[in-house]
Amino acid sequence: MPIMPDNDNSPEEPLVFVIIGKAYENDSDDEGVEIHVMLRAPDDDTAVREALNALAEEGFFQADLDQIGTLTDIPDEEPHASAYQGALEGEVSIIRFG
Repeated sequence: MPIMPDNDNSPEEPLVFVIIGKAYENDSDDEGVEIHVMLRAPDDDTAVREALNALAEEGFFQADLDQIGTLTDIPDEEPHASAYQGALEGEVSIIRFG
């Protein structure tokens, strides 16, 4: 029976993602609020899906997600440092600006 090599492209642990965008609380909300969403997920598709679900649970009507990336180090500044720790513990953290 052949042994399949490990896929080096898939990480051992889920990654901590940060998603940057703007969320809207209702359909007449033209301004929206700047947001950062931090969470742990196995891939970016799952991260986006979980972020959108969390935003909907928090009462946001719509979201425009502009950037997604992974964090390799613990952020130095609050509220991102606490959100990072929450993501490591399985939470989805939404940071609102404004």
